[in-house]
Amino acid sequence: MGNQVEKLTHLSYKEVPTADPTGLDKDDGPRIGVSYIFSADDDELEDAGGEAVRRGPAAAAEHRQQQQQQLYDPRNEVECSVYYRDECVYQKSSALGAAYSAENLLNRCKPGDLVEFVAQDQYPHWAVYVGDFQVVHLHRLEVKNSFLTDAGQGRRGRVVSERYRYKPLSPGVVVQNAMEQVGAKEQELSWRNSECFAAWCRYGKREFKVGGELRIGKQPYRLRVQLAEKESHTLEFQSLEDLITEKRRNDRIGRAAVAQELAGHLHADGDARTERDDAR
Repeated sequence: MGNQVEKLTHLSYKEVPTADPTGLDKDDGPRIGVSYIFSADDDELEDAGGEAVRRGPAAAAEHRQQQQQQLYDPRNEVECSVYYRDECVYQKSSALGAAYSAENLLNRCKPGDLVEFVAQDQYPHWAVYVGDFQVVHLHRLEVKNSFLTDAGQGRRGRVVSERYRYKPLSPGVVVQNAMEQVGAKEQELSWRNSECFAAWCRYGKREFKVGGELRIGKQPYRLRVQLAEKESHTLEFQSLEDLITEKRRNDRIGRAAVAQELAGHLHADGDARTERDDAR
């Protein structure tokens, strides 16, 4: 496979084996992480912008106005934590911080910062701020150098440099890592999505790359999804990139949909146990 980026899709939670029938606040029996097969994450935005431009100036102006009105509801964001064995390496809590328009975000960025753009029903889009109002980001299977306002495409954004708890590289090295990859595309890429690319630039860890970890033995990564104050659900993964793919899918569908999906899985699992008991 080399460095070719895989296109992945999520399989139903019902198809995933579980060691924890309740799935709630049980550290001693987390479920095995969901599986993926060929499909599409790559973040990003539909090609509506290019199509609008082709239809003429009026359509392009209408598309820009629609972009500015993209919805964002912080109440529907999924709170979660990521653990490598017993160490918390990532946390997204209720104290997310405000999300700003791209223009207002410019004053809050420093070179080497990681930026996350968010909008309802879309994968978060991550980028590395490199200075002079510009970011480097992985978009549609190509690493691009864009103005921050263009990369946001109407979405609100925030600085997320502290979300991963790894020791960061110096700002100069982060910027250098990003700029050296500009122009890389398709089979030259080593990252599955924009978050993996941006995090690799900041931390330099091979775990963010496709195939960066051996997939053997016990799953060392855990994704704990917080559904309510005293209710959580835990998944296990063999690699960080697999976990990030699932975490991003949850971000796209939102808190309410994740809770409903997990409730459906737990209900189906309970029905299956009842049928087995009746058969005896």
